[in-house]
Parts: sequence; C-alpha cells; structure tokens
Amino acid sequence: MQNILDRPPAEPGTRISYGKDPNQFGELRVPGFGGPHPAYVVIHGGFWRAAYDLQHIGHFCEALRMEGIATFSIEYRRIGQKGGGWPGTFEDVRAAAAFFGSNAAKYNIDARKIAVTGHSAGGHLALWLGAEKPLPLRGVVSLAGVADLRRAYELKLSRGAVGELMGGGPDHFPERYKQGSPIERLPLKLPVRLVHGMKDKEVPAEIGERYETAARALKDDARVIAVPGAGHFELIDPQATEWRLVTAALRAILL
Repeated sequence: MQNILDRPPAEPGTRISYGKDPNQFGELRVPGFGGPHPAYVVIHGGFWRAAYDLQHIGHFCEALRMEGIATFSIEYRRIGQKGGGWPGTFEDVRAAAAFFGSNAAKYNIDARKIAVTGHSAGGHLALWLGAEKPLPLRGVVSLAGVADLRRAYELKLSRGAVGELMGGGPDHFPERYKQGSPIERLPLKLPVRLVHGMKDKEVPAEIGERYETAARALKDDARVIAVPGAGHFELIDPQATEWRLVTAALRAILL
C-alpha cells in the first residue's frame, strides 16, 4: 500500500485565515447534510518543521467528513519560518482553536461537540491545546503524539527536532518545557486517548505510555490505545486496516 505521504493529496477544504501571516489559516471541511455538526480541530505533524504542511492529513480529514464529522485542519508557523518554534508555533495553534470556537455557529458546527486531535508533532500540540483550553473541548485524541518533550529531547527524535522547536534543551530552558510539554501540564481534566502504533520508530510508544502513567496518577481519564503491528503513519491513513480503531477512538471522545 502506498504511504500516505506519497499519495496525491486530497481536495483541499475551504481555506479560512485566523491571522495575518500566510501560514495562519485552516482548512474547513463540513458534511454536506444536516447540522450543526460535531467537529475536530486537526493538527498535522512533521516534527514542527516547515518541510511538512497540512496537505498530508487531508485524506484523514476528508474521511471524517464522510462519516459526519466536520474538521478544521490548521496550519501554523513552523521551524524554519519567521515566527516558527517557541513561542510562535504554540501561539498559532491556540489562536486557531479560539477562532474556530468563536465562529462555530457561523460554520454550522455544534459548539458543544468540539474536540482536538493531532498526529505526531500535531499530537503534542493537541495535548498542549487541551491544557490551554482556548475553547470548550470534549477531549483530546493524540495519534502517535510527542506527549513528553523532555523524554523526546533525550531520545533525540528526528535528529533533535525538540531542541529546534524549543530553542535548546530543558536544562537551558526549563520554564519553556514546563509550559510547552504536555506531560508537565497535567492534570488536563479532559478525557484523553493516546493511539499509538507498537512498531512506531518515529515516536516510540513509551512516550504515550509515560503520559498515561503520569495522567492517571493525577486522576485524569487518560488511556493508551495500543495498535499492534502499526508504525507511525497508519494512524492517519483511511486505507489502513487500523482506521476502524482510530475512528472508534475519535468517535468515543466526540460523540
């Protein structure tokens, strides 16, 4: 099966700007029937780097639209772009989510049924957004998310991407890591599901497991959903056999 990164992109959603920078926009996809609709704020991965944009998560968003779930897939300033990294990347995600929540009725979205999900680096940002709460959220679904920045820094994931994002290591910028690492923002006081492939070589499953342990110790409703045999990208691929498991987790949090 062709890797999701190599597949031709899905038709884009409706582009809506939430800021003045060219990278401050989202793609809205809304089911063409009924409403108001439940919705996910979707945050793409790519280890926060400019080399990766929201195109590769388009098939994921389109599949959810076909199942009756609206999506607002957000773009944000990334490493290698002016304003990307700490704190701009974080500020963009927060601003995009707040914008979407404030305009829910305008886009035929049920403001009582909005959750956030993200893949890889986007999973990190989704969990961080759950701690920030710029809009009322039903919960968070992290897909192979980088839930612990300190541990990811120690593991040198993607050739030191965490250090690039934060401007250095946790010893140099402890306050940044305290504010920016999801595991250090617990308790979240929201339902969290961490879907993780057990053969993921990009973001090891131990990252999600560490978050679950810390969250549950603080009485949060957090649970890892282990996907045997899956790597990193199957979790955002509607053609993968794992898709039913992923959508079950997404629906359980949102609906």
